[in-house]
Order: sequence, then C-alpha cells, then structure tokens
Amino acid sequence: MIRSLLYVPGSSPKFIAKAHERGADAVIVDLEDAVAPSEKTPAREALTDSVRSVGRGGATTFVRVNNSDERLLPDAAAACRAGADGLYIPKVTTPDLLAAIARHIAPIEVKLGRKPMVFVPLIEDPGSVFDARPIAGHERVLALSAGAEDLATAMGALPTPEVLKLPKQLIHMAAKAAGVLSFGLLRTVADYSDVESMRMAAREARDFGFDGASCIHPSVVAILNEAFAPSEAEIAWARRVIAANAEAAAAGTGAFTLDGRFVDAPIVTRAEAVIALSERL
Repeated sequence: MIRSLLYVPGSSPKFIAKAHERGADAVIVDLEDAVAPSEKTPAREALTDSVRSVGRGGATTFVRVNNSDERLLPDAAAACRAGADGLYIPKVTTPDLLAAIARHIAPIEVKLGRKPMVFVPLIEDPGSVFDARPIAGHERVLALSAGAEDLATAMGALPTPEVLKLPKQLIHMAAKAAGVLSFGLLRTVADYSDVESMRMAAREARDFGFDGASCIHPSVVAILNEAFAPSEAEIAWARRVIAANAEAAAAGTGAFTLDGRFVDAPIVTRAEAVIALSERL
C-alpha cells in the first residue's frame, strides 16, 4: 500500500540523501517542476544514485519525468535503467502517450531483466479530466492523480478546495472505475505549512476513498500515513462487524443490527477491507 508519496528535487543531493529517513511509503524523484532547466540533464544523469538512495528504507521509488519532446523518452529510459519502480508522468492527455513510453522502455526492461515499470499519469488540464478513464485503463497504470496547480491554472482559476474538488473527484472516480489506485487530496498540497488543514484534507480524502496522497514537504508524511491507515477504533469496529456477520450467517440471516445500526453486505465488505488494510500495514 502507498499512503504517502514524498517529492524530492532530482537536482538536490541534500534532499535526496535524507529522503529515505522520512517514513514515506514512496519517494518521487522529480525531474520536472522542481528542477531548473539548466539542471534537468544533470539530474537525469544522477538518477542511478538518486533512485538507489531514496529507496534505501524500502520505499517504492518513482521518477517524475518531463513531458516534452526532447526529454520525455530519455527521462523514462534513464529512470528505467536506474531501477525506479515507476514513472510519474505529467500532463497526460491520452493513453497513446503511455503506450509510446511503454514501447520505448520495454526493450530496456528485457535487456536488464527487470520487472516492468508502472505508471502514475497526472491529469493536469480540463480536457484530460474527461478522458481520465481510458487513461486509467492502460495496462501499466498503477494509479491516477491530479496536478492541482496546473489544473487550476489551465482553468483560469485559483487552486482553492472549492475549485479543485469536482475535477479531482472525477479523476478519482475514473481511477476507481478502472480498478487502479487513486492518489490525492481534494485541495492543493502547496500550502503544506497549514498543518491542521492538511490533516483535515487527508482525512477527507480517505473518507472519499482515496488510497494515499503526495506531498512536497517531509512534515506532511506522518499526517498522510496516519490519515490513510485505519485507526484502532476502526479496526475494532471491523472485527466486531465480521464476527457478528459470521454469527448471523450461521443463523441463516443475511442482515443484522449492531450497536443500533443496520448492517448488510456492503458494510461487511467495508469492514473486511479495513482488516485487509491493517494487515498490509
């Protein structure tokens, strides 16, 4: 499971050196927005060391590539050779782009004898919101996410929670419809210093069914890890539901009441998911 994904600039040895200590389930080495144009090629060339460093603590490793004609495929190939688990791909508008990247890296994967890389497309413009489901359907897609700041800018809007909630929910629903993970908060992560708002947003996202979220500052990692994991109270509730359901089934009853609340199959399934999640942790 991936509850937290921490971005680190691919051009910053200082941040890369500490990334494995932050407790994130995944680390994203960023070659795109966090890297100055003059540093993009050196950051790519350093990926072998960067990916190895950020993954030392067992985190899943991603590389966010640049989506430009001259950089996209070379970035993807370098990430593949460096051993990254997957790619964060910005500004995806069509599954054809994912297919082109897959065709480019497949021979490299075969030559290296490594497992296939997974993709996390970033949906960052209004048109792509409505094409999110076919994008999510590509065989390499692990999860979908939204690029909040770019999306708001493309809409001519401010990245407020009110602006972002609808498009992010649509992207989230496309991910769930395709059976892939959904990463994100229903707001921007740029204002990470507002700790209480971040905590509330993470809990809200989990209530909506998001699986995890990315962050740009290590102080948010613990907030995400806590919010996207079941609490002791939730685990206790789930165990009681499953036990009561077993008793009801033995008595030939399909639905029952627990603590004054009606319980039927969807609620039992939800309880089983909570237990499965706790066991994965």
